[in-house]
Amino acid sequence: MTAPRAEATCRPPGRRPCKMQAFRIWDINQKTFYLRNNQLIAGYLQGSNTKLEEKIDMVTTDLHNVFLGIHGGKLCLSCVKSGDNIKLQLEEINITDLSKNKEQDKRFTFIRSEEGPTTSFESAACPGWFLCTALEADRPVSLTNKPEESLTVTKFYFQEDQ
Repeated sequence: MTAPRAEATCRPPGRRPCKMQAFRIWDINQKTFYLRNNQLIAGYLQGSNTKLEEKIDMVTTDLHNVFLGIHGGKLCLSCVKSGDNIKLQLEEINITDLSKNKEQDKRFTFIRSEEGPTTSFESAACPGWFLCTALEADRPVSLTNKPEESLTVTKFYFQEDQ
C-alpha cells in the first residue's frame, strides 16, 4: 500500500489548479534536511534520528519555477535581502497561498535546474544565489552566490516521496 500523496489545490484566478508534491532531498554528500530550532539543517541522520528528516513540499508554478516548503507546505523557503546580505529564511505561509503573479511572492520562487541525476535551486528574487549546504554536517541550509566553491554543495538528489 502506498502512502497518499500530499496534494493541495491553489487556484489563482483563471489558472488551472496546481499540485503540491512531497519530495525527499539530500545533497551529493548524502546529507538530508532536518529542522533544529526553527532552522533547516543538513546532516547525516541515522537510526531513530531518520524520522527527523524533513520532506520538501514543492509546487511547480511553470516549467522550471517552484515554491519550496516543509511541514505540509506551512513553512516556505524564501530568499531575503537585507542590506548587502542575502539569506535563506523559513516563513510561516501556506505554500498554496503563494502566486507566481505576485511580486511580493517572488522571494519564495526558486528556479529548478536538472543536470543529470542532480537538481539545483536558484533564487528567482536574487539571481545567482543557489540553495546550498556546507561540507560539514549539521550546518544550516543556506544560499551561496559561488556555486562552484568547494566549501558548499549546490547539487541535490530529489525524489518524489512514496
